[in-house]
Amino acid sequence: MLLILGLFVVFGSIYVGYTMHGGSIAVLIQVSEFIIIGGAGLGAVIIGNSGAVVKRIVSQCLALLKPSPYGLEANKELLTVLYEIFYLARRDGLIGIESHVEAPRDSELFKKHPIFADNHHAMDFLADTLKVLLSGTVADHHLSEILETDMEQYYEEAMEVPHAVTAVGDAMPGFGIVAAVLGVIITMGKIGGEPAVIGESVAAALVGTFLGILLAYGVFGPIAQQLEARVRAEQDYLRCIRTAVLSFARGDAPLTSVEFARRSIPPEDRPSFSEVEEFTAQGVAA
Repeated sequence: MLLILGLFVVFGSIYVGYTMHGGSIAVLIQVSEFIIIGGAGLGAVIIGNSGAVVKRIVSQCLALLKPSPYGLEANKELLTVLYEIFYLARRDGLIGIESHVEAPRDSELFKKHPIFADNHHAMDFLADTLKVLLSGTVADHHLSEILETDMEQYYEEAMEVPHAVTAVGDAMPGFGIVAAVLGVIITMGKIGGEPAVIGESVAAALVGTFLGILLAYGVFGPIAQQLEARVRAEQDYLRCIRTAVLSFARGDAPLTSVEFARRSIPPEDRPSFSEVEEFTAQGVAA
């Protein structure tokens, strides 16, 4: 919703200010300029990225219309999942969680927590890490290195979308100039005609420059920032899992491991200690 609100403010303020000066909206509706700039931008995205990245650009931009999946409730559920899996491992031994980590999508433990279960990326990250613990062949410091390497690779892949959107946003003023120059070329062919006709042609050409700058700083730039914020939120979510698993691997109690994880959550989305005690106790009782 904030994305829609922000775009409404950007375009609304431009509309109000422009019309207050007596500007005509009809002058700004230059379909040919839209085709030149939009088509060039789309082509640049297709040329510069793989098909998978292009699909992710579309899906992740549409996902910005929904609230972030890494808010307070998601973190509460994550801490509950971590506590339950660690509690089970402490009570029954690591063999007690084998069925859950070998087939996480079939696990009744994970199915009880739909936000976490729907996040296949995070669930695989936790399950694969616990599989390493089950093997019993990796030292704590090596496990930390494995997790850090995994998160770095996830981060690099996730940042491909924000980088692609940033690149096309940076190119928008250039495409706007291209559209404007083409408009000027057309205008030069009308030299000697009626001044009103020439003026309209110049105005149409300038719309290209206006549109390119507006899209760069009013649309693509902010969208890229939002996409990058989602990537950082996902990294914080994975870091929470990493912190908890490393704590449990060195022998800490389940609640202690969850507390380490809680402290790694950004304060804005971090549940309190008393909340953690309450919902982890409820989770085990269930």
